[in-house]
Amino acid sequence: MDKIEELLTRGVANIIPNKEELRKVLSSGKKLNVYLGIDPTSTKIHLGHSVVLRKLNELAQLGHNVTFLIGDYTALVGDTSDKNKERPVLTSDQIEQNFQTYKEQAQKILDFSKAKVRFNSEWLNKLDPRKFIQLCIKFSLNDFISRELIRKRLEMKTRVGLHEVLYPALQGYDSYFLDTDIQIGGTDQTFNMQAGKTLQKLWRNKESFIISTEFLTGTDGRKMSKSLGNAIWLTDKPQDMFGKIMAINDDLIVQYFTLGTNTEIDKIERIKTEIKSVKNPMEIKKELATVIVTELRSEKDAIDAKEHFEKVVQEKETPEDIPIHKYSGTKTINLADLLVNTNLAKSKSQAKQLIEQGGVYIDQKTINNTNSQISIKNDMIIKVGKRKFVKIKLGAKR
Repeated sequence: MDKIEELLTRGVANIIPNKEELRKVLSSGKKLNVYLGIDPTSTKIHLGHSVVLRKLNELAQLGHNVTFLIGDYTALVGDTSDKNKERPVLTSDQIEQNFQTYKEQAQKILDFSKAKVRFNSEWLNKLDPRKFIQLCIKFSLNDFISRELIRKRLEMKTRVGLHEVLYPALQGYDSYFLDTDIQIGGTDQTFNMQAGKTLQKLWRNKESFIISTEFLTGTDGRKMSKSLGNAIWLTDKPQDMFGKIMAINDDLIVQYFTLGTNTEIDKIERIKTEIKSVKNPMEIKKELATVIVTELRSEKDAIDAKEHFEKVVQEKETPEDIPIHKYSGTKTINLADLLVNTNLAKSKSQAKQLIEQGGVYIDQKTINNTNSQISIKNDMIIKVGKRKFVKIKLGAKR
């Protein structure tokens, strides 16, 4: 498969107006303007974001003019394309803090020596009222409220903020300002990307293209998302990353190889065949986890993470490097409170859920009563799930 064909098919859900027209333009030798925008609504990027980042990187490697756009202005508005409720409004300080680490994370996938980084506040801050009104005139409120999620919210009498209506127009202006030939985004961004295509046609009489990519499924079988708690973060520790990948359903292995790695298509086809012929594709999943950790961290990290998984999870050995928690509280404590105290659970409700699911062990003994009172002992080992451990040391708190 040649590079252009792979670009147009691997992980691609749709191309607007169509694949063949874009293939002709890409084959013409013309250098195209391409952009991907990410709003800094959190401090981290997950593996699902890597799908669009890889697509941007492919175009950069082909020599096109690519821009990694930080939506520091549009983040003030908030995009609800894939949300069933209004996003919280972020402050400028929150946005500033969030995008500080974006480039550091994205460069695990995108070669920034071949890409520009820009911030849409550069031009949106300068958009005067007259120009803003001219921008809004180009779009219809009917188009916005006909979107499925927005329509449902209106039917349920859930508030839809006026600022939400403006988001697609602002994103469309990003595309126009950058004189974009190709926009890249997930399928949930298609409506917003259409706004950019509309402005290019109306204000420049220029045809442009949209590449919408498939979603990478999260560890629980739903779309990978921060809010759902099912993400594999690019900043995850190698052992955590490896363990999360090993926990995905077997039927997601090929999808993860296709969307979450740089593995060649021919090899993925062989993996598809191999999976069909084995009852338990554990070794194939280990290979997947090894590839992802190697690409995002290092080969050594991947080897160490694999060894840790095999010892701790498969052979159920207690790891040697258990984190120490210095404890100076009461001699007896409720188990749920203990999990929160040792940072093995974020909240008491989460702790109770873990206990009820049978995922909490004290010195290798399962404790499934949420009302259990635990007598604290020195060197007591608390285990949550398959990978989280803490050893209690009596003394001053950390």
